[in-house]
Amino acid sequence: MRILLLVTAFNALSQRLFVELGEQGHEVSIEIDVNDARTIEAVALFEPDLVVAPYLKRAIPARVHENRTCMIVHPGIVGDRGPSALDWAMTNGETEWGVTVLEAVREMDAGPVWASAAFPMRRATKSSLYRNEATEAAVTAVLEAVERLRTGGKPVPAEELGVPHRGRWQDAIRQADRQIDWMRDTTATVIGKIAAADGIPGVRDELFGEPAFLFDARQAFGLPVAAPGAVIARSGPAIARATTDGAVWIGHVRRPGSANPFKLPATLAFAPEAAQLPERPLNSGGGYQDIAYEEQGAIGFLHFPFHNGAMGTDACERLLDAYRKAAERPTKVIVLCGGPEFWSNGLDLNRIEAAASPADESYANICAIDDLSEAIIRTTSHLTVSALGGNAGAGGVFLARGADHVWLRSGVILNPHYKDMGNLYGSEFWTYLLPRHCGADNARRIAAARLPMGAREALSLGLADRILPGSRDRFTAEVKALAAGLADRPDFPRLLAEKQARRAADEAAKPLSAYREEELARMRRNFYGFDPSYHVARHNFVHKVPKSRTPVTIARHRDLAWASSAPGRRRAS
Repeated sequence: MRILLLVTAFNALSQRLFVELGEQGHEVSIEIDVNDARTIEAVALFEPDLVVAPYLKRAIPARVHENRTCMIVHPGIVGDRGPSALDWAMTNGETEWGVTVLEAVREMDAGPVWASAAFPMRRATKSSLYRNEATEAAVTAVLEAVERLRTGGKPVPAEELGVPHRGRWQDAIRQADRQIDWMRDTTATVIGKIAAADGIPGVRDELFGEPAFLFDARQAFGLPVAAPGAVIARSGPAIARATTDGAVWIGHVRRPGSANPFKLPATLAFAPEAAQLPERPLNSGGGYQDIAYEEQGAIGFLHFPFHNGAMGTDACERLLDAYRKAAERPTKVIVLCGGPEFWSNGLDLNRIEAAASPADESYANICAIDDLSEAIIRTTSHLTVSALGGNAGAGGVFLARGADHVWLRSGVILNPHYKDMGNLYGSEFWTYLLPRHCGADNARRIAAARLPMGAREALSLGLADRILPGSRDRFTAEVKALAAGLADRPDFPRLLAEKQARRAADEAAKPLSAYREEELARMRRNFYGFDPSYHVARHNFVHKVPKSRTPVTIARHRDLAWASSAPGRRRAS
């Protein structure tokens, strides 16, 4: 079928559905919802058999949903209605929730049901639940709904499905519903409130007498007892605040009305105030944790769950130090685990935007990530594995490919391109790694692409070497088993010798320093050249400037080349 995804933003769920529906053989295009006229125009151009709205903040125009099948993906159980479904589920302490695919009608979330899927509510942030359990349920439900439509099925009114008593209309959640009472709330309550708003919009509060939205809350251990609400310590990006029974680290904040009103590390957003606080070392027993190393037999596992997968200059430098220490250990295999939500998304664009010189910070950041990438590529003492249980984008994809093996969880989405960030050229030795692992033709294809790809496509192109199906927990267990098997292979010395010989031959043919300088020369043009496209794109991304149109790179129906070759089947819209 020809399916149009109508979205407010091409987010993680929308990207996953784009990949899954494409792999099912459907012809899929994307339209970012700007206004009714543009949506109506998109439908007229693409003439879809089906419109699916996986993430949409406005109603579909009546002219569209009254003339063709439109499905709404609602992150709530059957009968649940309203714009804050997952927020309320977490706030109300639901133990099981679900996703429902509804027929679009004039009344919000009131249409008959095409399909639904349930999932258990894990203790996590809202963004984590959305990217994982809710996304998996949505994929299951949408594929079921599409197949039902394809085979002539019809949606069923919710009341005929035995609607649970808790499925009801709920108004948009307010900041008053999330408000933290520092004089009464326990550590668990504070973390729960921030978790239920994490990602968007955060919990509105105050720090140092200034309004701030709080994100990235984690329990703090070993800090001195203080009056509830008091700010008592700092550690890396985080500020610790006392609760009635302990303390929490607040890793990131957003200061509305400030010079940098976007999400930043708390110690950067409140730099002068934070500098006066007692410091706890990062990744110590009592500090904020964003890098961890563990060993199991002959395998070293390096975890780096950086917030949103962003790796700024300091993060790259600290991770490089941790990696070098891991490589000095008497192990055989190093597994680069990234974080459970994201493996890596490359440069920290928010920190760059907040810098006194974004161009200088961009260059420092890319050099720092290149140092890390080079260290991984040059490792000849160990076999290395990048184990991607979470999504990766831009430089994070090529950083992962620097390892000897890349293993993906089956639901992972990769965005191995920079072009949407103002035609940024990219580095991380991609001009060496892609031809070596993917071949010249695939390397050109990957470099030119601007669309997300799933694990199967990544495997076929050489960006990955193995797909591991199943849940996050199953992925972790299989990675450990496979890494142990790799370390225990009788021919391990031969594998290591072959790696050493291949690296020496590649270096003799063209040194890594040459690839690096060629890439950085192009990056310097992006950062310091006359074309401001990168700086404009970064500013718009960080400040969440709404798009005024859908890029033709994702809207194939707006591509003149596609229109000229598409089958001639025109229908009135």
